[in-house]
Amino acid sequence: MSDSAPDRILMFGAEWCRDCRRSKALLDSTGVEYDYVDLEAVADGADRAYAVSGRTNIPVVVFPDGSHLVEPTDPELAAKL
Repeated sequence: MSDSAPDRILMFGAEWCRDCRRSKALLDSTGVEYDYVDLEAVADGADRAYAVSGRTNIPVVVFPDGSHLVEPTDPELAAKL
């Protein structure tokens, strides 16, 4: 599995990030399975997120088709699901 085309949704985020908590709650409420990379706990997490998006903003949500969203609104993320 690569971060640019994961087997299932991959989200990079941090607990202190309000947008990350919101996006994580949306994923949880839909019951979709995803992998979560906590940038505070995973040493290379921020580098991996940057490699996918080219940006330092979080959350970064990567989809199995290789596409990604950075700081998505709830409607944007829900539409992509």
